[in-house]
Amino acid sequence: MKKLATLIALAALAAGCSSADNANTASRNGNVATVVNNNANTANAANAANANTSGRRDYNANISEADYDRDKDRYGREAKEAGDTVGSGLKDGYLWVKTKGSLAGVDDLRDSTINVDVNDGVITLRGTVASAAQKSAAVKAANGIDGKKSVKDELKVAADGAANANSNTKAGAGGNGNANR
Repeated sequence: MKKLATLIALAALAAGCSSADNANTASRNGNVATVVNNNANTANAANAANANTSGRRDYNANISEADYDRDKDRYGREAKEAGDTVGSGLKDGYLWVKTKGSLAGVDDLRDSTINVDVNDGVITLRGTVASAAQKSAAVKAANGIDGKKSVKDELKVAADGAANANSNTKAGAGGNGNANR
């Protein structure tokens, strides 16, 4: 931008403009460059924020069964993509969505890596959280889900407080060997 301002100033000088006009032109160009740079910085910050949450899905802890039924297949795909297991119980998928929504609604858990499995109404929480308080909050949120039979807590508290260092391998019937990261 400085080169552009210099070129404009030189061109104006060559065209016979006064030095005051040259200074004003250079100043205006400098101001325009500042505004453009500020706008670019704002856009970059917004893009970075979107990139951080683009892979994250929003779930509604208060979803109705009718709304769940409309998108049942999508929720099943998303659970599988997340490495979660949804059983074949009548309301397992519905309970999974409500649990994911409830966990997402807890401020301290937004960046955690908690996997939710539901089988025959039993909600299992797996993964790693940064603190005992986060573990307690996650279990409390899952226990608040209407229609669940029970909650199994398989959460681990990270020794160094790094909740996103989740490298638990899912075990189960035959263990599929998928590592959740």
